[in-house]
Amino acid sequence: MILSQLWDRIIKGSATMSEREFLQVQLRNFLGSEQRKTMCTAIDYYDGKHDILNKQRYVVGEGNTRIALQGVPNNQIVDNRFDDLVDQKVNYLLSKPLDINTDDDELDKMFGIQFQRLLKSVGKFATMAGKAYIHPYIGIDGTLKFKLMKPHQVLPFWADEEHTQLDAFLYLYDIEYYTGLETKTIHKVEYYTPNGIQYYIWDMERLLPDPDKENTANFAIADKPYNWERIPLIMFRANEFEQPLIVKVKSLQDALNRLLSNFQDNMEEDIRSTILILQNYDGENLAEFRQNLASYGAIKVRTVDGVNGDVKALKIEVNSDNYQLLINILRKAIIENGRGFDAKDDRMANNPNQMNIMSMYSDIDLDANEMELEFKSSLHDLMWFVNTYRGLTNQNAVEEVDFIFNRDLPINEGDTINNCKNSVGIISNETIIANHPWTTDAAEELAKVKKEQSEVTADFVVPNGGEADGE
Repeated sequence: MILSQLWDRIIKGSATMSEREFLQVQLRNFLGSEQRKTMCTAIDYYDGKHDILNKQRYVVGEGNTRIALQGVPNNQIVDNRFDDLVDQKVNYLLSKPLDINTDDDELDKMFGIQFQRLLKSVGKFATMAGKAYIHPYIGIDGTLKFKLMKPHQVLPFWADEEHTQLDAFLYLYDIEYYTGLETKTIHKVEYYTPNGIQYYIWDMERLLPDPDKENTANFAIADKPYNWERIPLIMFRANEFEQPLIVKVKSLQDALNRLLSNFQDNMEEDIRSTILILQNYDGENLAEFRQNLASYGAIKVRTVDGVNGDVKALKIEVNSDNYQLLINILRKAIIENGRGFDAKDDRMANNPNQMNIMSMYSDIDLDANEMELEFKSSLHDLMWFVNTYRGLTNQNAVEEVDFIFNRDLPINEGDTINNCKNSVGIISNETIIANHPWTTDAAEELAKVKKEQSEVTADFVVPNGGEADGE
């Protein structure tokens, strides 16, 4: 949403709409928007809260009305392949430590293990919902800190269509408290602008001033208030179009859940897999018969003119092979459409070579390339806040920094070690050591090798210019 254009057109051109009323309308629209619903669905599906959990079995009654059945198998099986896809993508790109090429030791500390843990969480929400946010702020100890803001809790107002410059944003979160009788929830709203932060409560679709907080500047250092020259929010996109992964695979995931649930229903009862032949049925109509049989597993028959009542069944066997075939097709389709990889792929059997491994990871690599580019751009935007903070605290700005993502790609160690051996004398030892699969720190490993070589050389040095034994 482009706030500057809306502000000029709506607020400045209208004497009847205040800024708070404008925000109230925008927030109401955001909370009911399809975009936010998709974000929430993605997060729910990762947590295992799928549509199949609302499954109910029905029978067609008189007048083609649907009647909910009670007392019949109603399995709600979740075979969560969506969370596998999310974890695959996030761990592939963000599970290994981020290399930060800089000579500044303080920057290494700032982007240490805690930040990289935060970045992995950001990557998870960005993958699920298409985007996530990091909010830079100054903690009570006066240091620069970073906070994850989940996408369904942020309403950004963009100054441009490409979503590169922010005018302002709203941040929504809930606070629960116990009154002594019940647990109540307060919906808090924070409005970040170039002039500071305004605090509200969302109550009955109205924005009300928060009685517990006063409007403040963006931050304070040594009790002196400051406002950032930029809006303190950095978006991390999974892809150029901010498309959630759930959009690509939800229909396939739902089909897989339904198939497994229906198969289990059929295994537990076989009423729906038979054709029944009725003779002297003691009932009013077929709709009543089907409902009684489905609900209770029993019906009443009678004798008419000396002919005994009877029910005969033409059995239709449930072919489990057909189910298994469809299940395998759906699982494979989820992997392919979600651009993941199959850890049970035949190419991974019997000591696979590196070409087979690269082939299996080719799809996930496509998404990783785009996500890495987007995240690098966002990290460089984050550096503006780092350098601004350093300037306010009398530290030098960081002129150059490069963020290097280390992907978690399986390798065939035997092939790689042989390639390292065969490269001796062709390329530098430093490059060979850096690419050896057992190397964790190339610089440290190279120093160890040089030290060992110098110790071996020292053992062959003869004092006073003499010659070594055997010479």
